[in-house]
Amino acid sequence: MKIAAAAYPFDWFDDFSQYEAKIRHWVAAADGADLMVFPEYGAMELASLGGRDVAGDLQLSLSEVARHADRVAQLHCDLSREHDCVILAASGPHFAAERPVNRAALYASGQLLGVQDKHVMTRFEREDWDVIGGEGLRLIDTPVGRVGILICYDSEFPLLGRVLAEAGVEILLVPSCTDTVAGFHRVRIGAMARALEGQCLVVQAPTVGDCAWNPAIDENHGRAAIYGPPDGFWPEDGIVAQGDMDQPGWVMAEVDIARVAQSRRDGAVLPFAHWPETTSARIIQAHCVTEL
Repeated sequence: MKIAAAAYPFDWFDDFSQYEAKIRHWVAAADGADLMVFPEYGAMELASLGGRDVAGDLQLSLSEVARHADRVAQLHCDLSREHDCVILAASGPHFAAERPVNRAALYASGQLLGVQDKHVMTRFEREDWDVIGGEGLRLIDTPVGRVGILICYDSEFPLLGRVLAEAGVEILLVPSCTDTVAGFHRVRIGAMARALEGQCLVVQAPTVGDCAWNPAIDENHGRAAIYGPPDGFWPEDGIVAQGDMDQPGWVMAEVDIARVAQSRRDGAVLPFAHWPETTSARIIQAHCVTEL
């Protein structure tokens, strides 16, 4: 199958039709990919539909984006049917309570397959934006394999990835939005580590470029990439494909999903199988004193 990871820039829209035209263009440009992954908080560009004052306000922009959720969902349903593909739409705020979660939705065959809310909030989300964490992780069966989603910061926590790997996930999707190069590398290192530990595919799709009109997404750094475990069945550095830093566009690769099971069964090392041996580790000597 062909996987496409987006390095996605933000745009200003005066009406929803401009947003729809952009998403349709991006999906068409993926050139027949079976799985397309858009980034974390990519939906925030819809805040522009509220005008400059709304788009520039941290709280009002969240509500403005959420206001368009039904039309966004219908668009991605239509595109997944028209292009016969699986699409992870760019995540954005979802209000199920007083405060929003950061939700990503997965579509295929003209329908919503499932959603995943970000689990662990960054300092900015907690302290400045008041976006709250969701509960639980979801295993989603798709036409391209079993999929799990770790949104940005979530990818930096190995136990989240392990829960999904043990549940049978073959592909981890990591949509990201990072405003520093260091932040991008934290997510990248986490994504590559999850590919190593779980012996699975991991797809990272970041936002890129500047967006001066909203303080939450004003600066974005990253590169799209597809990772595998460097265990003999994948590239030696674990990088199946990657784009240039901060350059918008798709990064695509043809992959054989059967290699995930092959890695877990016959890899040069077997971290997926040997993980349980680490759970009983304990400190056996707290201090070491050497006598002279």
